[in-house]
Amino acid sequence: MGTAFSCTVRAEPTPSLRRALDAAEGLLHHVDEVFSPFRPDSAVSRVRDGRPVPEEWQPELREILALCADAHRRTGGRFAAWHSGVFDPSGLVKGWAVERAAVLLREAGAEHVCLNGGGDVQLYGGPWRVGITHPLRPGSCAAVVESPGGPLAIATSRPGERGCHIVDPRTGAPPTDGLASLTVTASSLTEADMLATAAYCMGAEAHGWLGTLPGVAAFAVMPDGQTWTSGNG
Repeated sequence: MGTAFSCTVRAEPTPSLRRALDAAEGLLHHVDEVFSPFRPDSAVSRVRDGRPVPEEWQPELREILALCADAHRRTGGRFAAWHSGVFDPSGLVKGWAVERAAVLLREAGAEHVCLNGGGDVQLYGGPWRVGITHPLRPGSCAAVVESPGGPLAIATSRPGERGCHIVDPRTGAPPTDGLASLTVTASSLTEADMLATAAYCMGAEAHGWLGTLPGVAAFAVMPDGQTWTSGNG
């Protein structure tokens, strides 16, 4: 997935938890193998090229395709796994993978889990405090999210260091009124990651749209440094 992952668990280091940590790491490597858009033999590359996908990967691929189709419907087309004929479900897969890995730790008995995948975070238990990087002031936080007791997921969409990589599926180009950064919180990181991607594409429309979604909150930094918040999730 081309990013760094970190994990913090507050729990007794039981044998089952150690096995779950290994399983969570293995799961993240597995998801990268199957869904990386950069690996020539991943399922994503095979779908793009019209090549067959190994049978053992097909259940996960069907799950991702179903989630992407549902996200496309719910966001009015702002989230799309297909761009100009190219298949790329990355806007949803990372959150889905991190959430699945965190669930493995939770099911092994860890009550307090913080799993971070490239700045997108799934929390269980707590309390936790998560800083949101300020997009215009390197080295400082724009806000702090406090979670007294999860589950809580935090996902941020923003332009990369080499420009905006988030494309509005309706135009095939980055939003003309794009935000400096947009952070979305929900109980599920699969949901928060998808919503952050779709809402970023909306630009100024994101504020009103996110405010209609139950259980969802958002924090945005605009290019001039002003901020806004939405929801109370």
